[in-house]
Amino acid sequence: MFQKKDCKKNRVGRQEKSRKIIFQNEKLFFKPQGVSLSELKIIFLKRDEVEALRLKDVLYLNQEESALKMGISQSTFARILASARKKVSEALIKSYGIKICNKK
Repeated sequence: MFQKKDCKKNRVGRQEKSRKIIFQNEKLFFKPQGVSLSELKIIFLKRDEVEALRLKDVLYLNQEESALKMGISQSTFARILASARKKVSEALIKSYGIKICNKK
């Protein structure tokens, strides 16, 4: 099974700032119909990426309000949102599964 990036934090560098995340969902995995799990490629979304999508694309908050709610800068919010949109778009277009990491 191909995995784009897993949920583990193995970055070197600055420690990630704590973010306020309200998103809660028990369904943490989505897959396209007709693709077996054994041949499914998976894209991993972090909780902060899902929260950014929720604030901007579901609640229709502007970037400033969204960043404020998450307790981060606008530029950080923009980077998180761009990453989330890229991953979701790739998963939809290429029929990949989406796993939401349930870790902070």
